[in-house]
Order: sequence, then C-alpha cells, then structure tokens
Amino acid sequence: MVTLPPDYRPSSDEEFMNPLQLEYFRQKLLKWRGDLVREAGETLTSMGQGGIIEADLTDRASVETDRALELRTRDRARKLISKIDQALERVENGTYGYCEESGEPIGLRRLEARPIATMSIEAQERHERMERVHRDD
Repeated sequence: MVTLPPDYRPSSDEEFMNPLQLEYFRQKLLKWRGDLVREAGETLTSMGQGGIIEADLTDRASVETDRALELRTRDRARKLISKIDQALERVENGTYGYCEESGEPIGLRRLEARPIATMSIEAQERHERMERVHRDD
C-alpha cells in the first residue's frame, strides 16, 4: 500500500504511472465514484418521498419535467460509475494511463481532466473522425 503525501500532484518529472501516480488516480477515481453514488442515493430518497401533489397543471408538469431530467442525469451517472469501475480495474492490472489503441502514455494533464480516459488525445481525435465519417454514410 502506497501512502500519498497530502499535497502530492503527479508530475512529468517522475516515472509515468509510478506507484504514487497510480495511488493518486485510484483515490481520485474512488472519491468521484463515492460522490456519484451518494448523489444517486439522495435522488432516490427525494423521489421516494411521496408522489406529485401539485394541484396546478403547470406546476405538475414542471415537477414531472424536473424528475425526468434528474432521472436522465442519474442514468448518465450510472454509466459514468461503470467507466470509473473499469478505470479502477486498469489501475489494478497495470494498464491505467496507457492508450488502449497505441499503448502510449495518455498523459497526466489529460488524466487529470478525464481520469477515465482510455485513449491519448491523438487516438481519441482519430476515433472521433472515423465516427463522423461512418455516421455520414
């Protein structure tokens, strides 16, 4: 088990995906996952507190729209939790931080911004260009 210094930030001066960096990203992913699970629990609690009791049709429609939006947000969070779990598996098996296409390092700045990234910026751009080309068919 690696213990991170409280002010630790990954740096390009150190070996890529050394034990400190892996632990840093593991903790970052676990915190993100925990936040999403907590928010989902809060949504379930608030939605479970009675039905829609608004007498006015406009108010009722507004509440129903808000609930639908919240459910879509929770569905996106559910998918994100799955991606976080996959990233945590990659941390455990030693493939985290490396592009699934090229095997090259993804880069610390990209991982800081998107810890669930599976491709380098270049590979992601190629992938998106190919999607656009095939989508236009």
